[in-house]
Amino acid sequence: MNRELLMLVEAISREKNVEHEVVLSAVESALAQATKKLYQGEVDIRVSIDRDTGEYETFRRWVVVPDDAGLQNPDAEELLMDARDRVPDIEVGEYIEEQVESVPIGRIGAMAAKQVILQKIRDAEREMLLNDFMSRGEKIFTGTVKRMDKGDIIVESGRVEGRLRRSEMIPKENLRNGDRVRAMIMEVDLTLRGAPIILSRSAPEFMIELFRNEVPEIEQGLLEIKSCARDPGSRAKIAVLSHDKRVDPIGTCVGVRGTRVNAVTNELAGERVDIVLWSDDPAQFVIGALAPANVSSIVVDEEKHAMDVVVDEENLAIAIGRGGQNVRLASDLTGWKINIMDAAESAQKQAEETSATRQLFMEKLDVDEEIADILIQEGFESLEEVAYVPLQEMLEIESLDEDTVNELRARAKDALLTMEIAREESVGGVSQDLRDLEGVTPELIAKLAQAGVNTRDDLADLAIDELTELTGLSAEDATALIMKAREHWFTGQQ
Repeated sequence: MNRELLMLVEAISREKNVEHEVVLSAVESALAQATKKLYQGEVDIRVSIDRDTGEYETFRRWVVVPDDAGLQNPDAEELLMDARDRVPDIEVGEYIEEQVESVPIGRIGAMAAKQVILQKIRDAEREMLLNDFMSRGEKIFTGTVKRMDKGDIIVESGRVEGRLRRSEMIPKENLRNGDRVRAMIMEVDLTLRGAPIILSRSAPEFMIELFRNEVPEIEQGLLEIKSCARDPGSRAKIAVLSHDKRVDPIGTCVGVRGTRVNAVTNELAGERVDIVLWSDDPAQFVIGALAPANVSSIVVDEEKHAMDVVVDEENLAIAIGRGGQNVRLASDLTGWKINIMDAAESAQKQAEETSATRQLFMEKLDVDEEIADILIQEGFESLEEVAYVPLQEMLEIESLDEDTVNELRARAKDALLTMEIAREESVGGVSQDLRDLEGVTPELIAKLAQAGVNTRDDLADLAIDELTELTGLSAEDATALIMKAREHWFTGQQ
């Protein structure tokens, strides 16, 4: 019977073109499944077939777990201290095994064994095909629409299938069975049945890869696409950089009579592409990203990672774009928050900021409006700057003598110290669990304490709009912080 087993394994191996070892492993799994049915509970069974004789042995086994973890499944686990009574040098994660009676092959239901073996073989064939496909190193999956699956599209390339989820399709794109499709390979999930390759046609990476295929200079390293932002099916922006002064990055990507950019546009259902020259100067990069709008002036706020961009009335609508599309894409492309405003709005905002700074200096430094305005005109915007900029820089201000400068610096330091003491007193009632919450900064704690939010539960009880109003956080950041604060509620329920 054992010789017949080896002959059967050999025959299946040749017929299915699968390695001999894979078929033997499938038979071992079938025997183990049959043996498990003889026991109560979730036992762990291992079957070992001798590759030369066909003889096989069956073992029941228990995995060794840490003593402090406890037994989650006593039928298949054993505590470390008990395991070491039997095997002194055993470690956590290793197995205690006990040989048990083997189930005769004749007692295994033929159909059940066949199904287990064939399923193992199918899985092995699938993995071999997938490994062969992935070994080619292709980033774009090219195939044919095979079928629909719960709103997703299954794309077939040879005998390998990919899954294009509805959320990753280009809006309003109507794909039908038999259509030729190209998509970006985003990930490979072997736990998915049928189509383990996850695809996307809406990801920025797909556009970058399409340009890489159309523009040889990118592959050669003469050009580089630094970033990409897309509104799939409508409009996109890419930022390009030339590593060779002889190569025009924008013209090269456009191609003769637009052939290269048109090839990408046609693949993406007519999506228009703005090609922007990348710059290591953030302000210059943002100006280019907002094209075709002309920028009058720009103010960079490094601390908030934001820019106020001033345009004239004629360019206001162009800079913002339909539904805010142009400024949104420019912001995604550059990574900076961009605030578009006209000259009047800019002047009003600047006046408000100047007034607030003037009031701060007059109140905290105990100076008159004239001295406060001198500091503002010299570019001072905070008490920290007055207190800690190099002394020589302040002495160069013609309107201030040395005694005045020293007095201003001393008052600024005293004011900062007083403010810090007041802040510490105000947050004294804030609980440790709120202080320890991920994402909560000292500045945020001060704002929350001022509003009476002193515990993690207080924060969790807030609505998103309440938190944004209290702290100035974006709606997205406020949502994430509130959900983080509520995590312990759900953990407790579980």
